[in-house]
Amino acid sequence: MKLLLIEDEPGLSQTISQFLQSQGHICETAITYQQADEKIGVYAYDCVLIDLMLPGGNGLAILKRLKQDHPQTGAIIISAKDSLDDKLAGLDLGADDYLPKPFHLAELNSRIKSILRRMKFEGSTSLDVGRMRIDTEARTVFVDEQPISLNRKEYDLLLLFATNKNRVIKKSALAEHVWGDQADQVDSYDFIYSQLKNLRKRFSQAGYELDIQTVYGIGYKFSPDC
Repeated sequence: MKLLLIEDEPGLSQTISQFLQSQGHICETAITYQQADEKIGVYAYDCVLIDLMLPGGNGLAILKRLKQDHPQTGAIIISAKDSLDDKLAGLDLGADDYLPKPFHLAELNSRIKSILRRMKFEGSTSLDVGRMRIDTEARTVFVDEQPISLNRKEYDLLLLFATNKNRVIKKSALAEHVWGDQADQVDSYDFIYSQLKNLRKRFSQAGYELDIQTVYGIGYKFSPDC
């Protein structure tokens, strides 16, 4: 999943970011109010982790804008300000959780996964799409209970399509979701075509045709069998 970590302490930001990436997430970072405000204004995220005390502004203002512009995005406040007033203010603004510092990284990851299960998978750790089953906890995929071996980016692409079935997804959104803000630096989206070709091939080898259609000039649409 694609996350944004808003944390002003560089060492802690790096530690949390590296851990979350090791757990299979894409994790972008912002260390100031301005950086955070710019990122949520340009990019879409599955969940945003927000520190309250930021250079240049307050994390609650970021949370307010996030929930106004992207109400379906998860939000967790991570802050050393463990006061009841801050907690209530954050929850009233739409935060899904509040985790006071210091915390264990494993607990943070569990809370992220819990929010994503509620928001995207109706509380389940398994997503059934036609003959395909995706175990979001183990990051494994099956067709008719036959396992399909995917690398990290192939899995992330598939999960994005599966949670947006029958919807057209723009090439820019695909690149952003799977490659993060590094996608801004590319000259073309040819690498997406290459990844999709590999993804289709893996399913084809298992006797399943992954129906991801090209919508000319826009992007792609996944229309699963039912």
